[in-house]
Amino acid sequence: MDVLLDTHTLLWWLDGDPRLPDNARTVIADEANPVYVRAASAWEMSTKFRIGKLSGAREVVENLLAVLQGQLFQELPIRLAHARLAGLLPGPHRDPFDRMLAAQAQLEELILLSNDRVFDNFGVRREWD
Repeated sequence: MDVLLDTHTLLWWLDGDPRLPDNARTVIADEANPVYVRAASAWEMSTKFRIGKLSGAREVVENLLAVLQGQLFQELPIRLAHARLAGLLPGPHRDPFDRMLAAQAQLEELILLSNDRVFDNFGVRREWD
């Protein structure tokens, strides 16, 4: 099962946050499952850290590549096809980070681990509970 982590899922995994359900925790922990973290998560976390919305994420933001390597997570860069689809996805949802996440999950055929039901409107395969 190839999975893509939403930003909150990544942070909750790293923090051992109890809001991350056992099912998602099991999927991430299974070394047979390739786990992807998108470049847009780095952008999102860095932006939110800079403006004070993620003040506790300093270590992750400053050492993201090493953190991901330590977890054996794979980096998912943004390609032109991802950007194009993110801009073309239908619906009123305007969050560019969410639109990119949906586009990447669709194009790369990844299962999205997210608690955000907005992705169900984008035709993304989402797992959580």
